[in-house]
Amino acid sequence: MARIRVGRVGEQIKKELSMIFLSEFKDPRLGFVTVTGVEVTNDLSQAKVYLSVLGTEEQKEATLKALGKGSGFLRSELGRRIRLRQTPELIFKFDSSVEYGSKIEEILQKLNNGEINA
Repeated sequence: MARIRVGRVGEQIKKELSMIFLSEFKDPRLGFVTVTGVEVTNDLSQAKVYLSVLGTEEQKEATLKALGKGSGFLRSELGRRIRLRQTPELIFKFDSSVEYGSKIEEILQKLNNGEINA
């Protein structure tokens, strides 16, 4: 039963962080960020936030630095929006599954067009 609540809290954090990035987090280093998932520990003390960032490796690193510097602001905003006893500590990680999927699709497209011999 507790695992269901943890999942709901994770989805709510994902939704609220997306809204904060869209409207309130004003950092020029922040690139085009999409929150792809959130994993929350059972005690709700930490939340791993998985991000997909479009751009070069330098832009991705700048985005990660900006999120590291602004994590206090993001955590306080989450605390105001989500009524929890303790707001989870945010840990930001890159989600490379989108890039991996597009690379696989590109290879499959080349196979279908006959550009690559199987």
